[in-house]
Amino acid sequence: MKEKIESREQNVYNKHRNMFDRGKNMAQKIILTGDRPTGKLHVGHYVGSLKRRVELQNSGEYDKIFIMIADAQALTDNADNPAKVRSNIMEVALDYLSVGIDPAKSDIFIQSYVTELTELTFYYMNLVTVSRLQRNPTVKSEIQMRNFETSIPVGFFCYPISQAADITAFHATTVPVGEDQMPMLEQTKEIVHKFNAVYGETLTDPQILLPENKCLRLPGTDGKAKMSKSLGNCIYLSEPEADVKKKIMSMYTDPNHIRIEDPGNLEGNTVFTYLDAFCNDGHFAEYLPEYSCLQELKDHYTRGGLGDVKVKKFLNNVMQEELSPIRARRKEYENRIGDVYDILKKGSETAKREAEKTLAEVKHAMKIDYFDTPEFLEEQVKKFK
Repeated sequence: MKEKIESREQNVYNKHRNMFDRGKNMAQKIILTGDRPTGKLHVGHYVGSLKRRVELQNSGEYDKIFIMIADAQALTDNADNPAKVRSNIMEVALDYLSVGIDPAKSDIFIQSYVTELTELTFYYMNLVTVSRLQRNPTVKSEIQMRNFETSIPVGFFCYPISQAADITAFHATTVPVGEDQMPMLEQTKEIVHKFNAVYGETLTDPQILLPENKCLRLPGTDGKAKMSKSLGNCIYLSEPEADVKKKIMSMYTDPNHIRIEDPGNLEGNTVFTYLDAFCNDGHFAEYLPEYSCLQELKDHYTRGGLGDVKVKKFLNNVMQEELSPIRARRKEYENRIGDVYDILKKGSETAKREAEKTLAEVKHAMKIDYFDTPEFLEEQVKKFK
């Protein structure tokens, strides 16, 4: 009997301890972000999110940063090919470390290891209707892109709810995303508001952090709107220098700019889109001193007299300067795969501990923590007395 009393007292202590920890978390600034491991990361990822993550990590403004390798989410449309997901876990981790993600400042973790996320997803499903999921613009476009219109995997259909679990499990205050992901974050906020209204203030309401760089989303090297491994129009962060140069020199420009003296068009011109993303005035002093800035280069191109080859050579110099240290760091980590494994394991264990606390808070708020607090037994004793 004494052991039972001590156990219940310990549970009460743990409950109040978790509430205290949550109070501390509420005052903290916490980031949650990540990627699906379906392939090596490319320069589109770098411009769209990775470079910004490193800046946020090094800003000193955030108390905790969690970066998730979303393997469970990747399986929602790769269930018949788990080897694809498994083979890219380490590739994505290497890309993270190569661009400057610091495991001393950011916890890199594998989503499926944190099983508490799955349980949170299940509870949140009761707060969202099928019709609301069907109205999510991001879900609709993703379904069309994958030709899932006639047969949608339930896991894929529900991944906005899974994403809400990922974000709320860490009491993330900030989620850096592109504009195309805003509907997903809005759905997370709806789930947070609904849960807190029904069960009491428990979950943290996350804020969206949009990219500052309006150059945003890089097209594929062939001018297509999206980089895709299957289309072969990506420049990967880990690609050798010669391969990067080859892709840049064959990059899509203005099809009507046939002769050097012809006026060129900037709209839809992939080379200039990449220059918008990567170059600065210092690059001109180093590689193209006859121009002082990108605007001068653009003006010359639009009035005629500037060939595509010269512009592409300049872009190659700019991008090789950016990618060279990334390739070098990756090579270092490739020679220390055991260390990368340990980084992932440690980050995943840290993430799991954080998610365990949140799950305990959620279950307590929902009053389904039957054996973790004395209230349930006391209620039943009183009921059947």
